[in-house]
Amino acid sequence: MNLHSIFPTPVGIFDLGREFTEKEISIIMGFGRRPNTGNTTSDERYIFKKRELKNLKKFAEDCVAEYFEKVYSPKHEVSLRITQSWANYTEKGQFHHKHEHPNSFVSGVFYVNADAALDKIYFFKNKYDQLKIPPKEWHLHNSDSWWFEAVTGKLMIFPSSLTHMVQTVESEKTRVSISFNTFLKGYVGEENELTALHLGE
Repeated sequence: MNLHSIFPTPVGIFDLGREFTEKEISIIMGFGRRPNTGNTTSDERYIFKKRELKNLKKFAEDCVAEYFEKVYSPKHEVSLRITQSWANYTEKGQFHHKHEHPNSFVSGVFYVNADAALDKIYFFKNKYDQLKIPPKEWHLHNSDSWWFEAVTGKLMIFPSSLTHMVQTVESEKTRVSISFNTFLKGYVGEENELTALHLGE
């Protein structure tokens, strides 16, 4: 049998390729914190506007552009811009609730401090299965969820509608990540198909 996976959900994984600088760590860890469901987030909601994080922002923008080009291969002049960006802090015994990112096209999670041996991100299939067939073995075709290791310096980009979560953290060190949302800028759709959108800044 030739088995094909049609209409896959694209999750892009990128590597920063260097250590975070002391200044970057200091800025990310220095924000005030506000309660979230299961953990805390930075009170600053646009952290990529910080001058000290401009290199991380540029890396994220380049990754978003590459993901968008490879996955969507847009016909017209359209791109993605980063909208909000914030930091997440999850201590031992905490978690990050199951959620999606409304008002965003694709989202990113950039790991600043993670324990690759213990930390994971879980994604969930957003599809109703009328019949459930218990499998002998789990794989990409029959799973309702899938996880990836959370690795310091890795950036994951995925559709904002994709449900994801972090289970209870077991590591002794604080799991720290930067999350961000994006939205379209430019010409979307087709005039003759009555789907045209001209999206500005």
